[in-house]
Amino acid sequence: MRTMKTSQGFSLIELLVVLVILGMIAGLVVPNIVSRSEDAKARTAQTEIQRLAMAVDEFYLDAGRLPRELSELVNRPANASNWNGPYVNQSNLNDPWDNPYNYRYPGQHRTYDIFSHGADGSPGGEGAAADVNNWDN
Repeated sequence: MRTMKTSQGFSLIELLVVLVILGMIAGLVVPNIVSRSEDAKARTAQTEIQRLAMAVDEFYLDAGRLPRELSELVNRPANASNWNGPYVNQSNLNDPWDNPYNYRYPGQHRTYDIFSHGADGSPGGEGAAADVNNWDN
């Protein structure tokens, strides 16, 4: 006499239900993680801009003039007496999106302006694409 074996495991319907539930959870969680990552980059850019501004001020105290470009914070300019740098590392001259920080002297908003064009690298924008600068804080 043959006995019937009971099947063990999950049915196709049960597996599909689990996959749909996991997909819905991932759809809710992943955008929040990406959004928080971009927010963190914007906060990092703001902090780095403040550090660059302090380095520019320190350069001014040492050299008696403001730098013409941010690279003068890393490499001694030919005509700068009393240069006591480097004031920052070369890696500090790029924003969290790996674009160079913009420096404008004379500035349009302050004596000098330091800014990043955000995630999109273009002027303006909102959210993660918003510009980060040293005059709106």
